[in-house]
Amino acid sequence: MKLFIQLGILSATNIGLSFFFQWYVLTQLGPGAYTDALFAGMAMPQLVLAVISGSLMHVLVPLLSGESEDRIRHDAWGFLALIGGLFGLLAFLLYAAAPWWVPLTVPGFDEAGQALTVELTRIQLVGMVFTAINGVQWAAYHARQQFLWAEFTPILASVFALLLLVWALPRFGVIAAAWISTLRMGLQTLLLAPGMGSPVRPDLKSPAIREAWRRIKPLLLGTAYYKTDPLVDRFLLSSAGSGSLSLYYLAQQIYGAVSQVINKAISTPLVPALSRLDKAGDKAGFRRIYHRKLLQVGAFSLAGLLILGLFGQPLLALLAGYGKLSNQNLKLLWLMMLLMSGQFAIGNLGMIMTSMFYSLGDTKSPTAVGMVAYSLGVVIKILMFYVMGALGLAMGVSIYFLISWALMTKKISEKKYV
Repeated sequence: MKLFIQLGILSATNIGLSFFFQWYVLTQLGPGAYTDALFAGMAMPQLVLAVISGSLMHVLVPLLSGESEDRIRHDAWGFLALIGGLFGLLAFLLYAAAPWWVPLTVPGFDEAGQALTVELTRIQLVGMVFTAINGVQWAAYHARQQFLWAEFTPILASVFALLLLVWALPRFGVIAAAWISTLRMGLQTLLLAPGMGSPVRPDLKSPAIREAWRRIKPLLLGTAYYKTDPLVDRFLLSSAGSGSLSLYYLAQQIYGAVSQVINKAISTPLVPALSRLDKAGDKAGFRRIYHRKLLQVGAFSLAGLLILGLFGQPLLALLAGYGKLSNQNLKLLWLMMLLMSGQFAIGNLGMIMTSMFYSLGDTKSPTAVGMVAYSLGVVIKILMFYVMGALGLAMGVSIYFLISWALMTKKISEKKYV
């Protein structure tokens, strides 16, 4: 319980600072072409990270958990060299080709908006490399169950970034926000470096790397498909009214911020804990912890939705007195959040379910579910957008997560894991 509270506080602080960074940019510049370009420019770096770095985290933590300190150090350096080189190459290729592929993701932007999106995307591709390296570093900390420093380093980096943003944004505009985001990721890499231990020569042919590749292949195949969701959203919203993309992104970020607190405090420690119980053959303990965490997350999610429904408008109205967010903007934001509430409530339960699969080394089942759910959900989202605009897209998100939850529940029943 003590670790849960500590992680919850650190995660809430970290996510809150990250959210405040984006909120500050949005309120100072106002929802419009500049912020739309900034958030659209995040789409491809986030997609690549979700496909490769996110998949790697789910594989590395259970793989390294329970191993000796020396084994963790050697394997971690091998993964760091591999991932750093891979993402460096990807960033270079995407950077060079940005003038060709970026405009295709935002066809509704005018020529100036597309040019700005290209510039902002290129800046954030540099930060993508640091974030990928951070993923390996976090995995090394989590495998040792050293969660606290891993969660504290982003706070230090975010405080520095916020102070710099307050000074730089009025002077250099949206370009400053993109560069400071990249700098924040680089600072985290430096702060997390001690967790890697003393450097060793990477062994790219080690059994751990071969096993990681075996586990990650189905994840890469599936996530390369269904993690394109943000690109679909940006593509559709680029033809909506100016500022709609920014408000939609902010709504997702608010939910994402709270979900990340739950993820860091509950889901992240759950993977190594369940992995150890599985390796020890303690099936009863495995089922008990899984169901307890599922119940906790369900209760937190329900409480969050009740607060949003009853007090959401007054709470968001507190922002109206700051910067360039109007009352009309805030009402639209609240409606978007209500309609996409499935992302929060059902998505949080999905985190626990997928964590259970990953702790067992089963990456194929959640990937298969994700691919089927996305295939159905993306069609629904497109139809809803053309019927109701940005609000329809928000409602489509909830339907998509409901489909995913139903399929995941069916898969768990078939596998008889719990």
